[in-house]
Amino acid sequence: MNFCSHCGAPVRFAIPMDDDRPRYLCDNCGTIHYQNPRIVAGSLPIMADRVLLCRRAITPREGYWTLPAGFMENGETTREAAIRETREEACAEIEVGGLYTLVDLPHINQVYMIYLARLAPQREPAFAAGPESLEVRLFSEAEIPWASLAFSTVTLTLEHFFADRRHDGLAGDRALADYPLHDGVIRRW
Repeated sequence: MNFCSHCGAPVRFAIPMDDDRPRYLCDNCGTIHYQNPRIVAGSLPIMADRVLLCRRAITPREGYWTLPAGFMENGETTREAAIRETREEACAEIEVGGLYTLVDLPHINQVYMIYLARLAPQREPAFAAGPESLEVRLFSEAEIPWASLAFSTVTLTLEHFFADRRHDGLAGDRALADYPLHDGVIRRW
């Protein structure tokens, strides 16, 4: 950051009084520009023993598979962001359960929040590629393109999901609320 977004004056990078880390400071208007982590919210849509993945049509990681997720918008909850991102990327309606994975990525200042979800009941599952997806497909565990997953957060979430399903034999009948929350930190991709 070179200039203050409030008054346009040059900023300096220093530790403000009574703070413990450097921030961008504007000596002209007194604004302290805080830069905080960004929240990525999304869903892990399931249908029976399969999960819905989207093949990215955008950078980063264009052509790789991911869960429907993206940056949270102002004025929405993380749950609302997960629903919106699933609609945008997979053209799918979901029944959202609880928060399933919470992953901190301090090296890129992001926090991933993935909700477990079921595809809305229909005769035929309704989903399609949105503008940010090349294709959208349901995958069983054996079909997951593990080497072509876009992000380590997606790999971690899918590993937890399939391990949870194997753990106690509740594969098809487990309620969304019965899955545990998994949290962790990924320091590097």
